Amino acid sequence: MDSLFGFVGNGYVMMAADASAARSIIVFKNDHDKILQLDEMKMMGASGTMADNEKFGEFIQKNMKLYSLNNDLNLSTSAAANFMRNELAVALRKGPFQTNLLLGGMDKVDATKEDSEYVPSLYWMDYLAAMTKVNFGSQGHCSNFLLAVFDREYPVNNPESLSEEAGIALVKKCIDVLHTRFLPSQPNFIVKILDKNGMRTIQL
Repeated sequence: MDSLFGFVGNGYVMMAADASAARSIIVFKNDHDKILQLDEMKMMGASGTMADNEKFGEFIQKNMKLYSLNNDLNLSTSAAANFMRNELAVALRKGPFQTNLLLGGMDKVDATKEDSEYVPSLYWMDYLAAMTKVNFGSQGHCSNFLLAVFDREYPVNNPESLSEEAGIALVKKCIDVLHTRFLPSQPNFIVKILDKNGMRTIQL
């Protein structure tokens, strides 16, 4: 019953996830962070079985760090997404990870220039190793409500017009819809933003 959603704005990627850790009819805690920082310019949100979320997230994080140390180079967001998709596809034929993901990242337009502009991107993946690049996406049953909100509120033809303040307002609207329409109680949400300065948590 995880709720995870994210979108691309003007120079940033914003991601939000409920903070409930639950199994069956029991809620263990309401301060669980489901958005993992993979490196300085990438973050990953996970929805699904808690054990698989944690195991897969740490596996990706440590392998990306190992690649960076071996090659003195960080993976681009596109390369990281394809690496993650491949690992999901391999696991699908052995022992599937029951985890659905959103990957957000910031990449330089020209990696050779120190002062190059950054471009945000967001990738959607599921446990069957399907992957696509999106402007907005969600994972879990919350998609039944939030995709309608994004269809109505998100400026599809001009994502650059979505300022950080407008993005925060959109997140609040999504959370309000879930608190009104979604059956499970999810009192707390963790919201994070990734821009050219790195990742930080937003207090709503």
